[in-house]
Amino acid sequence: MVTQPIHMACFFRRRIASKLSRCLGLPEDTFISALCAIPVSKKQQSPDFRLSVKALLSKGILPDNGDLEAQTKTLANQLQQDDVVEEIFAGRGVIHFRVSRIQLVQKVLEQSRKERDKFGMKSELLKGLKKGTTVVEFSSPNIAKKFHAGHLRSTIIGNFIANLKGSLGNNVIRMNYLGDWGMQFGLLAAGFQSFGCQEKLKMNPLQHLFDVRIYSNTRACVLQVYVQVNREAENDEAVEQAGREFFRQLEQHEQHAMALWRQFREITVSEYRKVYKRLGVHFDVYSGESFHQKQAQEVVLRLQTQGLLKTTEKGTGVVDLSPSGDMSNYSTLLRSDGTSLYITRDLAAAINRKEIHNFDEMIYVTDKSQGNHFQQLFQILLAMGHLWAERCQHVPFGLVQGMKTRLGEVVFLEDVLDEAQARMLRNMSQAKTTKEMDDPEDTAEKVGISALIIQDFKGPLVSDYKFDWDRILQAQGDTGVFLQYTEAFISLSPSINCCFLTYDIHTVTMWPFVFSYDEVLYQSACDLQPKHLVNFLMTLSHLAASAHRHLPVKGSPQAVAQARLQLFSCVCTVLANGMRILGITPVEKM
Repeated sequence: MVTQPIHMACFFRRRIASKLSRCLGLPEDTFISALCAIPVSKKQQSPDFRLSVKALLSKGILPDNGDLEAQTKTLANQLQQDDVVEEIFAGRGVIHFRVSRIQLVQKVLEQSRKERDKFGMKSELLKGLKKGTTVVEFSSPNIAKKFHAGHLRSTIIGNFIANLKGSLGNNVIRMNYLGDWGMQFGLLAAGFQSFGCQEKLKMNPLQHLFDVRIYSNTRACVLQVYVQVNREAENDEAVEQAGREFFRQLEQHEQHAMALWRQFREITVSEYRKVYKRLGVHFDVYSGESFHQKQAQEVVLRLQTQGLLKTTEKGTGVVDLSPSGDMSNYSTLLRSDGTSLYITRDLAAAINRKEIHNFDEMIYVTDKSQGNHFQQLFQILLAMGHLWAERCQHVPFGLVQGMKTRLGEVVFLEDVLDEAQARMLRNMSQAKTTKEMDDPEDTAEKVGISALIIQDFKGPLVSDYKFDWDRILQAQGDTGVFLQYTEAFISLSPSINCCFLTYDIHTVTMWPFVFSYDEVLYQSACDLQPKHLVNFLMTLSHLAASAHRHLPVKGSPQAVAQARLQLFSCVCTVLANGMRILGITPVEKM
């Protein structure tokens, strides 16, 4: 039998758990998840792990004699120190453990050298997470429109979740569920027939369908098809009726309507791919509401058969979701003319995805205003007998306030990316420390996108936040620019042979922090919030920058230099791996 290597913090968790196992006569695994790494303190040397005795009592693992403090001290005194666990002492309802610094350094460097890109992923802690097939639906803009800046959050958050799940061993299906159906498209298509031009569509497709130019402090708009037809519809019943008629033709799959729809959809996906490429985002499936028209009708029939779909006095089709059946809470699935609604197609899409992908979980990433929609969606699926809906999850996010370029209010995502690149290029040209590079525009774009991502991921996703170009592009502080600079500055050539595992007192705060990486990934996987990983990487960057100032490589004795190179190589590996999970591409020079 081949023994698998125990990873980083899990080596120490297992060592502590074995002591608890011998003392209490329970399996070691009982204590693994109960042992938490303690956050690093810059002011004092803190313990490395703690065990909550109170938690063991509440779970019935230990008998409760009514005196928590006495039980904690008694258990702590029964545990023996050794050359790995050097110190054990009781706190208020917790037992603290401090491990050997030499053992700690050796374990971290050993795993860093062996695993590189998989560093931290083989942890016993992470093995406890459920694996399987994960569908992540994110981004999901509307076709025949330029990529609106409002879709940035869904795109980068969904990409983070997909990256995280994939790195943890899940089979991830990245899905872009395009808004390519519905009354709005009918209105646009009807408008194109009145105001559109095929030649302009070929020259600049999405700009022709929706062209909005905003000048400084004013809203002087050049309105083409999309905006013009919506204005016409507000004042002219006939225009709105034309949109309804075109959508009806789409639902009936009439040839001319379908041809125009296909043209708009193909143009849109082609244009969107260019933006996704800039962001470093890809999708396995480009789906859309249109894919589920026939299935939506089947869902309606199934709901009728099950007695769940009811017809109101207005002729609309609804599902009663109220606990008492008094229609105090219901969801509308059909208009009075029989055409489907967004939620009808979402039901069909969810059922279809389960049939095709047999997913173990499905995650929807949209803004928080759609919370009620997904609550109703999952509720209807469960009412239909689809118990897997319990494994569907909505990850909501808040709004970005004040996102502007120098020309004024932002409308399109391309404007944001162009602005980030331009500002970074200017900052890099003015900085005295900027290195010569082959493609400064590409570096500026990557660093600018990093800044956008870190700013977005700092806090709880559901919170709104105010956008500030000057703050997010600062070279110091908890910014994407500082993170990129630190990783690039300490990155090493892979040809360097770092073979000395020497312990250095200046790294005393960094090593315990590095080995908590698996806990950060575990926490991120549990609540799908990127803030844990962002906070970890920013703190590690500051610790690394400080260590780099105090631990020079150049001019040091060979053994010391090699040990320090190994230290920075390890830190660089962790930073780069964490950045990639966030959706950030590390740059080589800055």
